[in-house]
Amino acid sequence: MRIKKTYVVLSFHTTLEAMEWEKQCAECGVPGRIIPLPREISAGCGLAWRMLPEEFEQWQHKLDPARYDAVAAVEQ
Repeated sequence: MRIKKTYVVLSFHTTLEAMEWEKQCAECGVPGRIIPLPREISAGCGLAWRMLPEEFEQWQHKLDPARYDAVAAVEQ
């Protein structure tokens, strides 16, 4: 049995916003990755950015909340 971890998931309004976010995060060294939007979350786009809670805490002050739709905690 696989042990589930809690992740912070950022959702986006559009796929373009998600792809631009991924590019900017790669350039700035922000940890995480693009994933399919978890079923627990409803958003306009089918993609989300997943990162560990401690990583989100560390980077939160550098992330522009206008660039993403919502933040949620999800077990995966």
